[in-house]
Amino acid sequence: MKIGYDAKRAFLNTSGLGNYSRNTLNGLIKYFPENHYTLFTPEEKIAMLEQQEAYEIVAPPRKLSGLKKAYWRNFKISGELKERQVDLYHGLSNELPRGIHKTAIPSLVTIHDLVFIRYPEFYKFFDRLLYRYKVKYACKAATKIIAISEQTKADIVNYTGTPPEKIEVIHQAISPLFFEKVDTGKIKEKYHLPDQFILAVGTIEERKNQLSILKALQAKNLEIPLVMIGNPTSYCNDIHKYVAAKNLRKNVIILKNIPEKDLAGFYQLATLSVYISVYEGFGLPVIEAMASGCPVITSNVSCLPETAGDAAVLCSPGDIKELGNSIYEILNNTDFRLNLIEKGKKRANEFQAKEHAKKLLALYTEIANKN
Repeated sequence: MKIGYDAKRAFLNTSGLGNYSRNTLNGLIKYFPENHYTLFTPEEKIAMLEQQEAYEIVAPPRKLSGLKKAYWRNFKISGELKERQVDLYHGLSNELPRGIHKTAIPSLVTIHDLVFIRYPEFYKFFDRLLYRYKVKYACKAATKIIAISEQTKADIVNYTGTPPEKIEVIHQAISPLFFEKVDTGKIKEKYHLPDQFILAVGTIEERKNQLSILKALQAKNLEIPLVMIGNPTSYCNDIHKYVAAKNLRKNVIILKNIPEKDLAGFYQLATLSVYISVYEGFGLPVIEAMASGCPVITSNVSCLPETAGDAAVLCSPGDIKELGNSIYEILNNTDFRLNLIEKGKKRANEFQAKEHAKKLLALYTEIANKN
């Protein structure tokens, strides 16, 4: 089978949608190398994927401006698919190229979340318009939609009017790196990490709610440092103000662009991971932490209870007292902490790359055979 992909995020995003794209492609090429995988990207970067030489990579001429590359990705790929006789196309990140519905090529699109509709206050006006425009077209044009959680499926039905039978729920896979033992001594030395710390992974933005972790630590008078890993946004200003006001500079470490292999080491070193987001489509750091043997506290809203199963402590993202008590319990109750770690490892095994690749290929085959 010759399968085409929107691979922009795989090459140009270091987290989030980029991780999903890379994990998906790496799993497929590893476990189903007999297929031909064609990656369409406005820009190629070296060594972003395992076995990168095994893919056919299609990109516009390097001399094109950024605007023209965007035009190529949105309006020219459909023609490229026909010329290259692709059997199936998979948009990995919420969108499909315009005109694909006219090509007779079956297509899938993975919808990660509709946070920009549920919580518009977290997004700029024109970003919201663009995202809505792209998702609306993708949901209408796609032969089948993949939702990464039951919560996302419900949102797609509710906000786009898509029939539920058009949507298949396939949970994300995580990188095999998080199941492997890392030389944590080297990671600790490289990043000058303390002996104990709480880890919060994810873009540092209001929706991810990292400030609540600091407030919870203050409420319980807990001195343990907090390490935040993620790309900063204007929300960082609120965090810096709070840190200055409470004199917490020595207890807060903010990092970004951490390689995945090193990130696994952070999880293995951390005393616990807190992912107290207001809303998510899946919550990949929850499973990454579990695979790494790190106990998890996460939110009791959106898809996060679905993601975590019974292997994490669930808290209301707005309840500082509850969060503080939960952190205190894990820090001070060894049996409870060890039980969470064991449950987490079992839960993480359900998100192995091989199982994810099998489910995708079964869906690809089903759709291709109907056309």
